[in-house]
Amino acid sequence: MFDKILIANRGEIACRVAATARRMGIRTVAVYSDADRSALHLLACDEAVHIGDNAPKDSYLHWERILEAAKTTGAQAVHPGYGFLSENAAFAQACADAGLVFVGPTPASISAMGLKSHSKRLMERAGVPLVPGYHGADQDPVLLRAQAGRIGYPVLIKASAGGGGKGMRAVERAEDFDAALASCKREALNGFGDDAVLIEKYVQRPRHIEFQIFGDQHGNCVHLFERDCSVQRRHQKVLEESPAPGMTPELRERMGAAAVAAARAVHYVGAGTVEFIVEQRDDGAMAFFFMEMNTRLQVEHPVTEAVTGLDLVEWQLRVASGEPLPLAQHAITIDGHAIEARICAETPDNHFLPATGELAVLRWPPHAAFMRNTDGMALHDAAAVRIDSGVRQGDTITPHYDSMVAKLIVHGRDRAQALARLDAALAQTHIVGPGTNLQFLRHVVRSPSFSKAHLDTGLIPREQALLFGQEPVGLEIAAAAALAATLLREHDSEDADPFSRRDGWRAYGLAQRTIGFEFQGDPVRALVCYGHDGALQLQVGARVGALSFSRVGDAIDLQFAGQRHRVHVYLLGDTAHVFAPHGATRIRIVDLLAHSGDSQGEGGRLSAPMPGKLLSFAVRAGESVRKGQALAVIEAMKMEHSIASPSDGTVSELLYAPGDQVAEGAELLRLAS
Repeated sequence: MFDKILIANRGEIACRVAATARRMGIRTVAVYSDADRSALHLLACDEAVHIGDNAPKDSYLHWERILEAAKTTGAQAVHPGYGFLSENAAFAQACADAGLVFVGPTPASISAMGLKSHSKRLMERAGVPLVPGYHGADQDPVLLRAQAGRIGYPVLIKASAGGGGKGMRAVERAEDFDAALASCKREALNGFGDDAVLIEKYVQRPRHIEFQIFGDQHGNCVHLFERDCSVQRRHQKVLEESPAPGMTPELRERMGAAAVAAARAVHYVGAGTVEFIVEQRDDGAMAFFFMEMNTRLQVEHPVTEAVTGLDLVEWQLRVASGEPLPLAQHAITIDGHAIEARICAETPDNHFLPATGELAVLRWPPHAAFMRNTDGMALHDAAAVRIDSGVRQGDTITPHYDSMVAKLIVHGRDRAQALARLDAALAQTHIVGPGTNLQFLRHVVRSPSFSKAHLDTGLIPREQALLFGQEPVGLEIAAAAALAATLLREHDSEDADPFSRRDGWRAYGLAQRTIGFEFQGDPVRALVCYGHDGALQLQVGARVGALSFSRVGDAIDLQFAGQRHRVHVYLLGDTAHVFAPHGATRIRIVDLLAHSGDSQGEGGRLSAPMPGKLLSFAVRAGESVRKGQALAVIEAMKMEHSIASPSDGTVSELLYAPGDQVAEGAELLRLAS
């Protein structure tokens, strides 16, 4: 076994690998960029080496510096995590040439599976079912358009070297093909350095089911069952679970055998994932087709660890050091049900636009680690809740890397218990700072389709009326909670001088206090009446009632108009962030002394919603535009984001040129009404 390894990654996966290495007695070396000088993964490791600037190409993708760091620190192996260099065959070969063990498959296996078109041909020879499509080397746009017509719309354009939803577009009509192809090629070139694509039939009502596989250097290969990853947005996974709902023993056996056959076809060593598209037919039958193989550890590997009781990173390290697989296929079993939710800094109601900023509040539910085995044996005593994260309260989500804040994983005896635990754990997660998808995740978990396991990759668009634009906490409770937190803070700050008190005491008569709020963009006035006995009455919106509250630990026991709620409120600046059991919201306190003013909108401006690179304008100065029309494309956090017009108007001026870097809030162009 290794004495020391270098972890060529950052964030939660670097912390995750370090945890297992520490338990196994292996010393670890972290690498970091300028942006990560105080990152959590540095504290998780024994040593840390600076490798460059913020841009991945100057740090986490700069493998010469990573290899030099390994050599300087005396590391014997390099664990690539996922993303960055994890599926780079040239880097794996460079590790071998430098006398380092690459904790992953061989360069030949990575190359064989790295290009989707080539891997499809390999799988066809291995007898693995394939989706009808075009996987050829000829990338002439005219030929690709013709192949799409031959396959029949709808089709899916996919970057041959890609993954994670980048360089992928579903095309419903022939007239949309050229624009989608150009966008896919542009994203593929920027993300992977290769603009080659393949064309496949877009399977209707598809499910995305993948099998975790493992091979060793002695010719052994097993699978560790399946994960259902059907719930996706923009072709990126949102929720993953194991086992897959509705999976029959017969279908599991056939898909598992196909996954192992795929791995054996490339003499696979280490952890990998064989991904299938599963077609749900009207007669209830399910047909599966090979989609791709990821030659690395997957983001969603914790759900497999939860149901098998195994530590997959430990398996990786043991296999990479030359040991055989710890268990044979017959000894690997499933216990219970696990679900993973990816918590990301993004705004679901604004097309999942990534968000940046300081994590002013970051609180997790009670949790523990799953990995307890030290000899490869399954223990089946998984904790109910697990958090994998690479950030702490006070850290900043930057635009330089992906938007993931954490992975929240739950385990239960069955799917129903796992669902209940997931919703409860999400409710106990409090994040204040950049926008997140926390409430969106709760909406998905509670949706009829997900709760009843009616799964396919179209679940989010199908359920959009239930998932987007929902306000789980109404005005009345939000205002009452904000008022309670404000009054408690005022009470704490009062001195002994009775004339400085603001509790409404009067020698005679009743005291009243008007407070202004802004909720969901609308101004609101609330009236508080103080009684002689200290009782409060609140009028907000259409509701009037008695208000009482008290601290219970770090929460507030709130009673208003006959309803009782246990809430957490975080007052940051003039905004109250309210977390209740049924949801969360925020409400702005405009002026505690009832001196209110109207804020004016920018009017006529269109600003960058986040830092990034301006790729293109779709309009010229002087051109008339319609509300919702695409005006510009920005690249940020490895994805392209379209900027739409907020209203009808005329473009009066373009303020940047394609290729320019733009800051968050930068005015891109001006519109005249």
